[in-house]
Amino acid sequence: MRFFKIREFNWKYIFGEIFLLFVGINLAIWFNDWNASKTIQKNKEIALEKIEGEIENNLEQLVKDHESNQKIPAFFAEMDSIKSEEGRIIASPESMHYFVKKYPEFVRKLDSISVGNGLYHYNLDSFINLEITDLSSIAWDVSKSTGIFHEFGYDCLYDLQKLYNTQDLVKNELNKATEALRNKSMPDLMNTLAIMKQLEEQLETQYKDMLESIDDCK
Repeated sequence: MRFFKIREFNWKYIFGEIFLLFVGINLAIWFNDWNASKTIQKNKEIALEKIEGEIENNLEQLVKDHESNQKIPAFFAEMDSIKSEEGRIIASPESMHYFVKKYPEFVRKLDSISVGNGLYHYNLDSFINLEITDLSSIAWDVSKSTGIFHEFGYDCLYDLQKLYNTQDLVKNELNKATEALRNKSMPDLMNTLAIMKQLEEQLETQYKDMLESIDDCK
């Protein structure tokens, strides 16, 4: 009759190996998570830097073009103020000189006929140039397409989404103003520029606020 000898196991060694294996696996998982988190943070910072640069460029362009475009309604309002009841431009040479000097970019040609008492009837040929503000959203669109914008945090994400929504509204009104100018519809152009004024001032404030707080998104 055969007897089988039960082999004695070194349980301390076995548990030690299991412990080392457990630690190794967890360290690998931790390192992988740490590395992924580091990559996400780096991509997040790059995306925010691109968005910050985009907002700075948009703000500079917005302020410049806003000032130029809002001179259009001011020009027509002041011209209407020197018109007679018959709709003719009646003014003294001094007044007209001041007017032309104030709005030289809008006056293409000016003729005059004396109507007495030092006043003249002026025929004014005006030229309107609407500045097309190129407001970019490339950096924002890329951050959305890659999904990194989910890492910005709720408050930051909310403010950015609100900002770019306002920017789209401004671009939409600018298209309307361009169409009104193409159709030579001055009432439509004036109404659209009035709406643009409010939206652009709102957008300017949003741009500046975001530039001040964008570091908090990182």
